[in-house]
Amino acid sequence: MNQFTPKLFDVLKDYSAPKFIKDLVAGIIVAIIALPLSIALALASGVGPERGIYTAIFAGFVISFLGGSRVQIAGPTAAFATIVAGIVATKGMSGLVIATVMAGIILVIMGFLKLGNLIKYIPHTITTGFTAGIAVTILIGQIKDFLGLKFVNSPIETLEKLKECWECMGSFNWQALVVGLVSLAILIIWPRIKYVNVVPTSLIAVIVAILMVKLIGMNVNTIGDLYVIPRSIPRPEIPSFDLASIGELLPSAVTIAVLAAIESLLSCVVSDGMIGDRHKPNAELIGQGVGNIASALFGGIPATGAMARTAANVKNGGSSPIAGMVHAITLFVVLLVLMPYAAWIPMPAIAAILFIVAYNMCGWREFVNLCKTSPKSDILVLVVTFILTVVFDLVVAIEVGIVMAAFLFLRRMSSVTEIKSWEYLEDEAEKEDENHPEHINFKSVPKGTLVYEVTGPLFFAISDKFMDIHAEDDVKAIIIRMRSVPSLDISAMRSFQKIAKDCQKRGITLILSHVLEQPMSVFEKTGLKAELGEENFLPNIDAALERAKEICVG
Repeated sequence: MNQFTPKLFDVLKDYSAPKFIKDLVAGIIVAIIALPLSIALALASGVGPERGIYTAIFAGFVISFLGGSRVQIAGPTAAFATIVAGIVATKGMSGLVIATVMAGIILVIMGFLKLGNLIKYIPHTITTGFTAGIAVTILIGQIKDFLGLKFVNSPIETLEKLKECWECMGSFNWQALVVGLVSLAILIIWPRIKYVNVVPTSLIAVIVAILMVKLIGMNVNTIGDLYVIPRSIPRPEIPSFDLASIGELLPSAVTIAVLAAIESLLSCVVSDGMIGDRHKPNAELIGQGVGNIASALFGGIPATGAMARTAANVKNGGSSPIAGMVHAITLFVVLLVLMPYAAWIPMPAIAAILFIVAYNMCGWREFVNLCKTSPKSDILVLVVTFILTVVFDLVVAIEVGIVMAAFLFLRRMSSVTEIKSWEYLEDEAEKEDENHPEHINFKSVPKGTLVYEVTGPLFFAISDKFMDIHAEDDVKAIIIRMRSVPSLDISAMRSFQKIAKDCQKRGITLILSHVLEQPMSVFEKTGLKAELGEENFLPNIDAALERAKEICVG
């Protein structure tokens, strides 16, 4: 089975009419769920509400068609809200289009390079930290509409928004708060009611909020008060690229690509467990890439797999990518027919929906659990990533988090690697004592021979440990036992070369015992094996000691 072939093509081999009916129903239900969410997430991203619908339509259809999952539903998600808002505020929509297209290209390249399985190497502390940070930024960003505040300025940074909320508290609108609280109560209570939670909760909250405004006359801002909502089909627009804009937007594009890859593949893993299937990670990355390019060209924003909508698809009977395609087509019909009515949606209801989105994505229980159970270095990465996401932005948080995690990992690995000299016992009684801590090393070592045991990977962070290898003037042979060295890099190899050169000057023979496959290939490629001689690379410690005996006894 080709790992690049879309999952749709595999599913169609045994597709049937009953399966299509289930996919049709599931797709329509998911579209109803996605409608208010897509609008809310677009507004949270600093763009018009219609762009969330464009994203769900074009990215949703393409990713279902080309992706590697049977049930993945793609569209705008909360993970992108802060970074999209930052790009739009500083570079405008044209900058967002360029960044999204570049991110799509990066995703396609990642897929063809078979990097789908490498996403798992991003530390869990980083993903947990920036996810919680994004949740906090979304929550703070919705305080304005939830309380009906009127800002004097238009802050971009999260802390600036919080400060502006405090300074503009005099414009507080109690009616907006009432609409927001009622919407929030519905979002919290409705899912707990049996037999009536078939209807999407967010849709109920939106309808009730609209009725409060229209029938009771609550004086609150609606989407139509702030935005003009077109009902036409967007035309594709090709952005004009130049080296300056590419250079400026590349970090944001990389962040979008990494986020899209992480979130989509995590969603695929969760859905695999729900349906007992296995997704194709590389095909999914390619589908995500092409989908994001399509979204950007047709006026949308970045998209990825949406875990909540994917789960809803499965629960409602969706079993193939056709359900995701039906979801996109349904939203397309809504765009043409019902979009003007979206102007009636009150902004506090949108804020309430985003509060729930932020709560669901924050993962506070996991955050607290990691702080309780993780090593201090992991907690540091978690907290720093979280704080940087809130105070600065996602790009800075991910960059710093990954660098910190890498350095802390190297420090941890360097503490694992040990280079120890054997202990030499002269008393025969001591040699026969099985409880002696060095009993394992009781082998006959020729006089004038030193034996060093190396444990763990040898890489640049521990090269200085080779300085522990030294010999007196009467030493004729040094054995380095490497049975527990799985890997060796060029920095450690240079240390070996220095030791070999020093031994050569002093007339000492360097013998290597039990060299594993990867280190042996490095010795061969660098020529050190030929320099030391084939006879000085022995398969085990006994053969190495025999070789040392030949040298020392003469």
